Amino acid sequence: MKREVLLKSAPHIIWPLTFILPHHKKLRPWWMIRAGLFLYDHLGGRKILSRSHSHHLPGTMYGQPLRPEFRRGFSYADCWVEDTRLVVLSARDAFEKGAEILTRTECVSIAKHAKQDIWQAVLQDVNTDEKHKVHARMLVNASGPWVAKTLGLLGAEVGKYKIRWVKGSHIIVPKLYQGDHAYILQNDDKRVVFTIPYEKKYTLVGTTDIEYKDDIEEVRISIEEVDYLCAAVNRFFRHAVKPEDVEWTYSGVRPLVDDGDENASEVTRDYILEMDEVEGLPILSVYGGKITTFRKLGEQAGDMVTEKLGKGSKAWTETAPLPGGEGGIAGFETFMKTIRREHAWLPENLAKRLGRAYGSRTRDILRGAKRITDLGEHLGESIYEVEIKYLVANEWAQTLEDILWRRSKLGLHTTEMTQDKIRKLLKKLAGDKEEAA
Repeated sequence: MKREVLLKSAPHIIWPLTFILPHHKKLRPWWMIRAGLFLYDHLGGRKILSRSHSHHLPGTMYGQPLRPEFRRGFSYADCWVEDTRLVVLSARDAFEKGAEILTRTECVSIAKHAKQDIWQAVLQDVNTDEKHKVHARMLVNASGPWVAKTLGLLGAEVGKYKIRWVKGSHIIVPKLYQGDHAYILQNDDKRVVFTIPYEKKYTLVGTTDIEYKDDIEEVRISIEEVDYLCAAVNRFFRHAVKPEDVEWTYSGVRPLVDDGDENASEVTRDYILEMDEVEGLPILSVYGGKITTFRKLGEQAGDMVTEKLGKGSKAWTETAPLPGGEGGIAGFETFMKTIRREHAWLPENLAKRLGRAYGSRTRDILRGAKRITDLGEHLGESIYEVEIKYLVANEWAQTLEDILWRRSKLGLHTTEMTQDKIRKLLKKLAGDKEEAA
């Protein structure tokens, strides 16, 4: 089962999550949902995640926040993933296996080398505008929403598939209910909306599915989407959510393969890998995809690359941990107990946050520390200088936004004073790096 493979690979950022599905009598019939969950339980060979169950909701923790008309429901197990951490840990894993990671770098030109049968790409640093050339026998175009733009750099009609941008937006509101479970809410438009415990004090509500044709650099939630998500919550929960309750939002664009379906929410989430040749040189393009299949997609793409280059390959990712996930699920729990024992001086809330974010790499952050003052300047909200230095040195963090949103969700928990201290520290670290160079 794909979810369980990912769970074993990174148990610090991926963990089981129970979903409660209240039964809406006017939508799908009870037996249909039960049958669907039966298939979900038995297809894929689950070993870790629990099977689905039926529930009588009144008087239970699951039923308490719901409107009284929702008396029956189901529970099933899925996984939650810290998506920002998954991205950076995947990049870190590639780096440790020999890849060169160039953040804030745009590919501005691709062409066949004038004298050799190889690709020549021009890369531009968006901070300095400096350009440099790289050469390769093969290109992999995994640029997501920009896959068509990247192919367009070849100056030829390449790629038989079209991409359709579908925007998904989320809202974060104050915690709606007690418990670590999530809800999946059925809507009249046949879509579903999730409510998920988020960052301890909040509830995440999402997502929308809207076709997007505007500037991809300016993706943001609309008033209509906020109203839609609030209405979905209010249809099921006793406590009403209003637009003014929203504390933060985020939106993204899914690069889905255009299968011609008029309804954006019905467009396939499957991925397609297309191998092309331009002037005799190979280029592999990735269309579509989602988190659940990202490992399998990467493995399949890797097989296609090695086969094209005439090199042997052996599948290895199914049992390989991501950085920090060494030891698997049981190993992670043992590791957390060991960290608490080895660093009894470390506040429990900080130990938990570091362990969840960095897993076994927490030891790299704490190495040599014997007391809280060894962690450097306290920047506020249990954030210390040593963690910021780690993110700069090991996770390519450059800006305040990198720290607060792209490597964590600390932006929800920090004051302006703390953020200003982090900004000043980043400026100092950048200056020290320039002097050293």
